[in-house]
Amino acid sequence: MKSTHLSLIAGTVALAAITGFATLNAPGGPAAAEAGSASSLPVERSSLVCPAPSTSDLAETQYTSYTPPGSETAKGGGAKGEGAEGTAELKPALPVLDDDEVETDPKKIKKAEEAAKKAKAQADKPVLAVKEPGTPVLAEADGSAAPALVGTATGRLAPGWAAQQTTTVTAGGARGLLGVSCTAPDTDFWFPGVSTARSRQDYVHLTNPDDSAAVADIELFGAKGAVTSEVGDGITVPARSSVALLLSTLTDEAVNDLTAHVTTRSGRVGGVVLTADDGSGADWLTAAADPSGTLVMPGIPADATSVQLVAFAPGENDADVKVQLMGKNTTFAPAGNDTLHIKSGMTATIDLKDITRGEPGSLRLTPVEKNRATPIVAALRVVRGTGAKQEIAYIPATGPVGARASVTDNRAKGSTLSLAAPAATAKVKVTTSAGSGGGEPAVETYTVKAGTTTAITPKPPAGLKGAYALTVETVSGGSVHASRALVLPEGGVQMFTIQTLPDDGGTVVVPSARQDLSVLDD
Repeated sequence: MKSTHLSLIAGTVALAAITGFATLNAPGGPAAAEAGSASSLPVERSSLVCPAPSTSDLAETQYTSYTPPGSETAKGGGAKGEGAEGTAELKPALPVLDDDEVETDPKKIKKAEEAAKKAKAQADKPVLAVKEPGTPVLAEADGSAAPALVGTATGRLAPGWAAQQTTTVTAGGARGLLGVSCTAPDTDFWFPGVSTARSRQDYVHLTNPDDSAAVADIELFGAKGAVTSEVGDGITVPARSSVALLLSTLTDEAVNDLTAHVTTRSGRVGGVVLTADDGSGADWLTAAADPSGTLVMPGIPADATSVQLVAFAPGENDADVKVQLMGKNTTFAPAGNDTLHIKSGMTATIDLKDITRGEPGSLRLTPVEKNRATPIVAALRVVRGTGAKQEIAYIPATGPVGARASVTDNRAKGSTLSLAAPAATAKVKVTTSAGSGGGEPAVETYTVKAGTTTAITPKPPAGLKGAYALTVETVSGGSVHASRALVLPEGGVQMFTIQTLPDDGGTVVVPSARQDLSVLDD
């Protein structure tokens, strides 16, 4: 008897090229890939979600969306019916309806049905739609009614697709500049630096981009270990909807410094935390990089008046790490805080005060003993200003820029790009895009010395109108970690927000296609 076989590897290549969601290695691991049996292909589909911007009626929000150029090899890769060029659209999430009580009044039922129909119609209209790579698009919304957004990019608009929402609130408990890069949905998130203290209002926002409900669990860990919570399990996030949960309602314990761990039992969500501190402003805390023995938190502002490190060891082993600041010219350990011991399953903190002392810097955590690199997660809480003019922002540990990373919503003034090279000198290319309303892109190249941080004030595009995007690409040398600080002064307060720039995942590594159509005898 004879049979025809299609090799498994060819099927795997086809699947990866279609979805663009996974990074695959050829049999034999990375070494095989490096030997020339693998190639990088642009992703053909990507997803982003953005949380509801604010509950304040004073909120003013600007959305920007952008796909960097250089994606032409993905042209024509859109899903069926989406056009040869592809699409990149962010649409309103559906409202979460209160169905705790069964409604029997016919008039109220009809009214609810009409409201749901209207919401569905609004959700079908894009808030932002990128038309072509290289040019950002911009939209605005005011007040507390601005919804969460969900979106998908396909074809040549998918590789490197990025979006940002920036919200200004000038008064009240949520005062501040709140910036967040819209995130890809996932199943596992770590948030070191949250709190259930009475002075804090921390909400975890979970946004589901898919057509079926997701179910999530939230765990909290303090300095003494797990915090008791009976309501953090089995949280349902309806299809194409977003929910926000106040962390202090998940437990009776008021704890200053916590690590939150969000996982999903089913489905996937985008997860971010909105933190508001009485007297110190508000901002978004995005998820930290996955647990690792070495972490980098880039871009502490030169004028930071207070820096707090929050770290957590999720495994079974304690962690001992070196704490080092990569400054403008060298790396050094902060006096009295050169190491940190983190007990297994517990959150540890260090008050680093004004560690930068007038120069920009980045924090690096490495194992005290190289052969005992216990994985940890970490983030920084950064304060600028004093007294009533304080403002906060967060820098979670982030992965390297890798091949490319972008951040949108840069204005004519106020942007600072920080580049940190933790291990070896590196060369990077920084591109300022055209503006959303006009302008000419420009390219600069920078060398970042090993163990230092380089802070750059980007030169806006010539003839800039609107907002522009920054794209960082690694040219040669070691890894580079990056962040962008945006400063928009308001009422004497230097309001600011910081976004990290991990690799945009615009390509997927796949094995070379090898079809085995040979006829084999049984």
